[in-house]
Amino acid sequence: MIFDADSHVMEVDGWLSAYADPEIRDRMPALALANAGQGAKKLMESIPAVWAQHTTETIGADVISGPKGWMAPGALDANVRSRVLDALRIDAQLVFPTFALGQFATSQDQDIRYGGSRALNRAMAEFCSADDRLLAVGFLPLNDPQRAIEELDIALALGVKAVWVPSEAAGTVSPTHIDLEPVWARLADAGVPFVLHVGGGKLLPKAFHDNGRPRPTDWLGGGENLRSKDFPVLHHSPERFLACMALDGVFHRHPKLRGAAIELGASWVPALLRNLDHAHRSFSKFEPALQELDMLPSEYIRRQVRFTPFPFEDTTWLIEQCGAELFMFSTDYPHPEGGRRPFEIFGDALEPFDETARDQFFWRNGAHHFGVV
Repeated sequence: MIFDADSHVMEVDGWLSAYADPEIRDRMPALALANAGQGAKKLMESIPAVWAQHTTETIGADVISGPKGWMAPGALDANVRSRVLDALRIDAQLVFPTFALGQFATSQDQDIRYGGSRALNRAMAEFCSADDRLLAVGFLPLNDPQRAIEELDIALALGVKAVWVPSEAAGTVSPTHIDLEPVWARLADAGVPFVLHVGGGKLLPKAFHDNGRPRPTDWLGGGENLRSKDFPVLHHSPERFLACMALDGVFHRHPKLRGAAIELGASWVPALLRNLDHAHRSFSKFEPALQELDMLPSEYIRRQVRFTPFPFEDTTWLIEQCGAELFMFSTDYPHPEGGRRPFEIFGDALEPFDETARDQFFWRNGAHHFGVV
């Protein structure tokens, strides 16, 4: 069985605003395609005909190899996406937005920020409602604790199966601040994990890209618009977030709280586990919060957090270092970052291990973590 921990919808202009409350609908910015690569706007003109063709054409297992992005079957059509799952034999799939966060998530107008989140959560829940295998990922800003609690309750009532939170500081405070404790408690009680995802935290500061030479085009021509210098530091923001959650005792106080780091790579995970325990060993004598922990910080991560490697990472080595229980399979469909052969690549990486490890990676870790079984 297959649990796909990362897939996306490909939004078009007007899609999100259709789900917004009337009082903010006209105030929301239009969909920005600056990070989608050259030619994205022109590509929009061909989408209706391509999507209409997808409704009648045969979809086979080769759908994973391309085309990608808006041209992929099921990019924004839930019925076609169901046929993609049939073809790939995927039993459950998390579904994230792609560009919609850019319309509201960093707005200084809190009505736009939280109203946009509500609109997105409605949209994602509706897209996934057509097929029980599709698991909607909502979004929740944390900078206003009271509004965050209110929007979380609405998102949970809509039926989202995971809640994407930013991996940066919550305004001027840590995401572990006591005012946000009700957020983590509600998620734990509901059995709905929080997720971190690329795009939810800062990448390499722009100044480091200015080396006096022409800036190269990004390696994919779109998507998250990563370049070589972004990748080695992609994990800095989520790593800080998870370190604080462990060391400040959020996982200790909420043992049923679950989280995941998606499309952020996993080569950094072994070092995170070791560094957390080094910090505990070195500072627990002086920091009361560390003295309250009843396990090593790394053990909280092992119990409550899961990760998705990129296909080009050494998944065999990751499992050797950390065990099979921490990692999940993902396709990133229909984004190109997931590669054209994720089943084969990850299958080869699991060859040195027994069938139990294979089942954990491809199915059980994700299915258990996100409440499918």
